[in-house]
Amino acid sequence: MPTTQELQDFSQQVRRDIVRMVHAVSSGHPGGSLGCTEFFTVLYQEVMDYSTDFTMDGKNEDLFFLSNGHISPVFYSVLARSGFFPVSELATFRLINSRLQGHPTTHEGLPGIRVASGSLGQGMSVALGAAEAKKLNGDDKIVYTLHGDGELQEGQVWEAAMYAAGKKVDNIISTIDYNGQQIDGSTDHVLPLGDLKAKFEAFGWDVLEVKKGNDIDSVKAGLAEAKTRTGKGKPVCILMYTDMGHGVDFMSGTHAWHGKAPNDEQLASALAQNPETLGDY
Repeated sequence: MPTTQELQDFSQQVRRDIVRMVHAVSSGHPGGSLGCTEFFTVLYQEVMDYSTDFTMDGKNEDLFFLSNGHISPVFYSVLARSGFFPVSELATFRLINSRLQGHPTTHEGLPGIRVASGSLGQGMSVALGAAEAKKLNGDDKIVYTLHGDGELQEGQVWEAAMYAAGKKVDNIISTIDYNGQQIDGSTDHVLPLGDLKAKFEAFGWDVLEVKKGNDIDSVKAGLAEAKTRTGKGKPVCILMYTDMGHGVDFMSGTHAWHGKAPNDEQLASALAQNPETLGDY
């Protein structure tokens, strides 16, 4: 298993990838990507049992579905650096005919991508289908999902949440990136989410909180605890409190960098704050 320092080095390199990818094409979503770097790092470098010999069936391996597909930069970086496709391909992000589109797509045939995402609110529904298929097939592996907190303003999420508990889909762990920001401002300003813990519990979920979602050890502990709660008749939800734009001081804690690319000077500042650890593409 990787050490905490190795995971920190991995996540720091991923941050460099994110800002470089978005800068190169002057488009993309760095804020949420930076905020979820520790989650993706721990998930793919320590927690999930998967094969880089990718098949869409995913039999006898853990599966991951990204619902808030706009944070594709962090997903692509972690997939590449976990061995799914060449790291050099990150240089094609958002280019014409690239497999690395702004939102992940399946028709491009990119290893690691199991569902096209970008239309918010759909990821949990898809993941529940996969989780139930695993149960029917006698496959004891776990299905993981990630959702934005602003995404929870979509009604389909709550239909899926009700179904998951009602049908006792207990081999799914859905994490909410709880950063309090969305494209038009804070979630409290756009549409307050209320008490999410109480809401998911009222829908019949087992809920735990990771208060330090940008701390490697806290994310490790939260995902490990969530895994122990699977198989007990309830779907599992992690409320993961993160800082949008984490690791880049001028992007941190604001919705302004939800979907905005840094200029040359800003890129230099972001890279200076995140020195190269594993080698740039």
